[in-house]
Amino acid sequence: MAHRILCVCLGNICRSPTAEAALRAELGDRAVIDSAGTGDWHLGKPPYAPMQTAARARGLDLSALRARQVSRADFHRFDLILAMDAENHADLAALDPGGAARLAFYLEPLGGGDVPDPYFTRDFDGALDLIMQGARLWASRL
Repeated sequence: MAHRILCVCLGNICRSPTAEAALRAELGDRAVIDSAGTGDWHLGKPPYAPMQTAARARGLDLSALRARQVSRADFHRFDLILAMDAENHADLAALDPGGAARLAFYLEPLGGGDVPDPYFTRDFDGALDLIMQGARLWASRL
């Protein structure tokens, strides 16, 4: 059975769509992967252009992805929900209706911590380094 994984950040335009693409590249058909944001500011919009440019340089195409907001139903649709930072984790924990999904930090395989939001830090390559490392380690665990 394929794993069902949801990556979650704040607006679903930088970190989580990149993590979706990175995990999909690592796991192929071994998993169903999606992404969402805790906020609703960017619904239906493509990933942030500078993030797309940085991801494309690493072989990840984000152009077909569109932002959506996480829902309570996601806790029943996915096995694993990966939060990009502590704020996202807290928001997800508060939203969790008691579904089957395990809530974890995206960087758990690296010992935890946050993937800094490049929308604010402007460090798209630094965020990508962490996201790519996390994807490789999650793939080795699943």
